[in-house]
Amino acid sequence: MKLAKPRVDIGLNTNNLEAMLAFWQGEAGVKFDHILPIRKGMKQHRHDALGSVVKLNHHAEPLPDTPPSGYVELLIARAGLTAPKSLRDPDGNAVMLVPAGTFGITQIGIRLKVRDLAAHRRFYAEGLGLTEEPAQQGAAFRAGETLLLLEQSPDAPSDAAMDGKGWRYVTFQVFKVDEEHQRVLQRGGREALKPTTLGTTARISMVRDPDGNWIELSQRASITGSLE
Repeated sequence: MKLAKPRVDIGLNTNNLEAMLAFWQGEAGVKFDHILPIRKGMKQHRHDALGSVVKLNHHAEPLPDTPPSGYVELLIARAGLTAPKSLRDPDGNAVMLVPAGTFGITQIGIRLKVRDLAAHRRFYAEGLGLTEEPAQQGAAFRAGETLLLLEQSPDAPSDAAMDGKGWRYVTFQVFKVDEEHQRVLQRGGREALKPTTLGTTARISMVRDPDGNWIELSQRASITGSLE
């Protein structure tokens, strides 16, 4: 995969806006950037985490209590720390602040629980074209500066819905979303959303990994300069 931005973004859903904003901008220490209206009743509060976007998607209508996704923790490298610091946001989402270099993380890391590590190794290497790196346990894949940490677990979720609370998807910014989307499908990915254009902002698609975790491919005009 040819990345237009050498970092991965991550999205979560919430109904609990004020408490979540206070946590993320305070304890977690990520910087608010701007609000992006997505649709009626949903606004995305975008925060910068060392170049990755933490997309806090606020839904006005109550979110269903669906099972969680396989994305279980966001790890953020933080200057001045001497040991990892585990946190939970007001909705219970796991966050860990770590000294740079912990687990190989120099920017952010995203931890996933997976049911079949071998199947996910093939998908992340062949389907997404990422480079595998040594890992203390499980497997680790590098996407630019971001590290994806995969751990096999018999209780890992399967086919999580997109509309539940908590961590729901990650985003790879690419130059040509149609080409990358087709490439992922040809190499084992499942289609969740065909490439579609969102006004003049972005052209996006969605694919799913072997456990059904959602992955957004985004060709964002502000990064690539064009949606053609």
